[in-house]
Amino acid sequence: MASADESGLVGSVFFLDKFAQRQWDDPQYSGATLTIDKAEFVAKMHDAHAAGSPLVDGYAPFCKHVFVPNFVDARLSTLLITKENEHLLKSGYSSRTPSELPVLTRWFPMEAVGEPPKSKMLDVILYSREQLIKERDAMDSKAEKGELPDAPWGIISIKSQDEDFELPMQPITMMRNALGREEGGSGVSLDRAKYDASVAFWKEHAPIVKAESGPSGE
Repeated sequence: MASADESGLVGSVFFLDKFAQRQWDDPQYSGATLTIDKAEFVAKMHDAHAAGSPLVDGYAPFCKHVFVPNFVDARLSTLLITKENEHLLKSGYSSRTPSELPVLTRWFPMEAVGEPPKSKMLDVILYSREQLIKERDAMDSKAEKGELPDAPWGIISIKSQDEDFELPMQPITMMRNALGREEGGSGVSLDRAKYDASVAFWKEHAPIVKAESGPSGE
C-alpha cells in the first residue's frame, strides 16, 4: 500500500480534497456516493497509479483523470431520459456549497427509478495543488479550510460510469467555471464546441439522486 499521513487521506501523489469528501458525507450529493473507507480509497488510488494507471489530460492543464475499474461497488449515477421515465424528472434550485450561487438543476429521484446497476469504471478527477490554492484564495469560505497537503494532485471528484474516457461535464458546470474562481468555478473560459457536446449529452441524461430532498448542486 502507498504510504499516507496520519489521517490517511494524503499520499505521495494524491490527497482527498474536501470537495470530493462530499461524496462520502453529503446525503444529497448528485452523483456517485461512496462507502469505502476514505483512507483505503486514497491508498488504492496510489496503488493503481503505481501499477500503471496514467494521469490523463483533462479540460485544462491543471486537470487530470485516472480511469480505474470500479473497486468500490459504486453505482451508475446518470440515467438515459426516455418517454417512459421523463415524467419522473424533478427540478429545483440548489448549490454545491453554501458559498456558491444556486442553479437550476434536474434529476431522477432514486426512489422513483430504482437503484441503478454498478458501473464498470471510475473516473477519478484531479486538480493540481496550485489550482486548488488559487481557488481557495479567491473565496473566503474555501480559505477557511486551512492549508492543503503537500501532495501534487487533489482528488476533487469520483464519477461512476461504464466508459474509460471523460464524459461531458454538465453545461451549468462549464458556465460556473467561466464565471471565475470567485463564484466557485475554475476560471476556464467557455469553449463553444465542448459546450455544445455537453448539451448534446445532458439533454438526454440526468443524474440519479438518492436523497428525497434533491441534490446539492449540479
